[in-house]
Parts: sequence; C-alpha cells; structure tokens
Amino acid sequence: MQHEKLYNEAVGLLTAMIATPSASGEESITGDLVWQFLRNNKIRNIERKHNNVWARNLHFDPSRPTILLNSHHDTVRPNVAYTRDPYDPDVEGDKLYGLGSNDAGASVVALLAAFAHFYSRAEMKYNIIIAMSGEEEINGPNGLESIIPELGLIDFAIVGEPTGMQMAIAERGLIVLDCIASGRAGHAAREEGENAIYKAMRDIEWVGTYKFPMESELFGAVKMTVTVIEAGTQHNVVPAECRFTIDVRSIEKYTNEEIVEIIRKNLQSEVKPRSTRLKPSSISIDHPIVQAGKKMGLTTFGSPTTSDQAVLNCPSLKMGVGDSARSHSADEYVLFSEIREGIRTYINLLELIL
Repeated sequence: MQHEKLYNEAVGLLTAMIATPSASGEESITGDLVWQFLRNNKIRNIERKHNNVWARNLHFDPSRPTILLNSHHDTVRPNVAYTRDPYDPDVEGDKLYGLGSNDAGASVVALLAAFAHFYSRAEMKYNIIIAMSGEEEINGPNGLESIIPELGLIDFAIVGEPTGMQMAIAERGLIVLDCIASGRAGHAAREEGENAIYKAMRDIEWVGTYKFPMESELFGAVKMTVTVIEAGTQHNVVPAECRFTIDVRSIEKYTNEEIVEIIRKNLQSEVKPRSTRLKPSSISIDHPIVQAGKKMGLTTFGSPTTSDQAVLNCPSLKMGVGDSARSHSADEYVLFSEIREGIRTYINLLELIL
C-alpha cells in the first residue's frame, strides 16, 4: 500500500516537472517542486543552495557510513525535431511524454520515493542523503559540485541516470582540449611563411593513431577525437595559426591530469585544457551495493557518457529509470511501468544493505 502511494506521488511530481521548463541554470521552479515533495512527505531539515535541494534521513548518525542518492532535475533545451509540445505531459498507454521525463525526471522521482520510504527508519547500517541537483546538463559550477562540501563524508553514491535499472559500475571521464598550432604568415604564391595547418595536421595524425598503454577492462582504450578545426582567412595567405579541439574520453587507469601531460609531451601545438574536473568514476564489483544488485539479477556494464558522478570523490554506481537512448531525443518519454519498477528496485536494493 505504501509503495502504491509513493508511486502515485512520484508520477504526480514527474508530471508537474515536465510541465515546468527547467533548462540548466533555469531550474529554480523544479527545485521548488522537489522541495515541496519532501515537505509533503513530512521530511525535516530540507536544505537548498542555488537549485540543489537535499535532506538527510531522520535518524542521521555521523558515526555511521553514508549513502548519497543523487539525480538532476534540470534538462537540455528541446531540439527542433520535436513533434509534440515538450512541456505537455501527454499520456499514451504506458508512455508519459515530455522533456526530461526520461533524463532524468523518472530517476529523480523514483529516488525521492525510495528516500521517503526509508526516511523514518531508526535502525539502519547506513545514513542516507538525498540530493537533487541542477546544472548537470551543462556541468555548471552551481550544480552538485557546489554542495559537496556541505554534504559531509559520503561513502558511496547511487546516481540516477537512465540505465534500464541496470548497474553502470564505471563511467568515462571527459577532457576538452583547445590546441593552437603556431606558424608564420606569408604569401602563398611565393612559398613564404610557415603553414600552421600543416603543423596541426601532424599533431592531428598523432591524436588519431596514438594508443595509450593501459586499457580499461570495461571501456578499452582512452578515446581521443578531433572535433573542431579552424584556420585561415584568405586563399592566398599562409595561415600563422590553426586552432583545433580534442574531445578526450578518459578511463579509470589514468587521472585526467596524467592524460593531458602525455598529450602535451607528444604535440607541437600549445594544449589548453578547458577543464579536467570531469574525471572517470567507478565502483568495485565486490562492493556491497553491487553484490546486492547481482543477487537481484541485475547486470553490470560500463557507461560511455558522463554524469554528476564525475564530480564525486567517492565510489559511485550509475543506475536509473528509463533508456539512455531516449535522452536528448525528440518526443522523449518514459514508461509508467518503468517508474513503478524503478521505485521497487531502488527500495529492494537498499533493503539488502541497510
């Protein structure tokens, strides 16, 4: 009976979230909705910073280890391929349509329901903190990262992203590098100057062929891709500068800083990291939460996409409601049956370790 009540409240919250535009950096009102859900479930001491909302279980004990339950309530902006109103929570059979329904609204409401279920329990091996964050889609400075110091010591986290409620036990990190190959301008007809494009081409060839010595059991090699290139202004002038961008998907065998240093040593071009903070993350297959999931018949895999796991400093498991393939797609939807199953799975998984 309690599960059914939580399910109905979760669906009500998700419907309201879909109807509320909440692009990254503009998710204040969905933060209000999360706050109100917690208040309606008699949860005390709710805290908020920017558009991040969090709370601790009623009998929080600093002497116990702590689990973080996290997802994000911001969304990307709707793309031009939408054939439906992205802010209309339309229902067709088992489908609930709307922007953010799958990524990551369904995980938000399922985790909130699970937290409400355990909130008042007195005897548990772990504390639980629920934190629903903003700015995840843009990796913004006012998202989860901004409240980590206020959450205190976290022993491990479950991060709600659409995985079909299977367990992503590792996630690639992300590094974006802005590179500048410098030459010397000259007239193209007189073979003057030093062509920066040719210098960049040699570096780009290295990026496309280099293999990092260590590989991940889940992901394989570090993946580097040149995604942007820009040079020249006139057909008859040898360009003095060529700029290009490298998208690097890192693995747990290297720190992001180590990867940047290897690249710098091998390129002639100047290498400027935009950021190294989105680091790869993982959790041991022997961790109690992973072993509990395996007892339930859940599978493990490595996730190629980044999430708020990248800013956490603890082992973390990515696991959530919906299908990753629907994320950022036109006419996004989630299944009501997936929400119901997600709540049940989160509760049953936590029961095994609490």
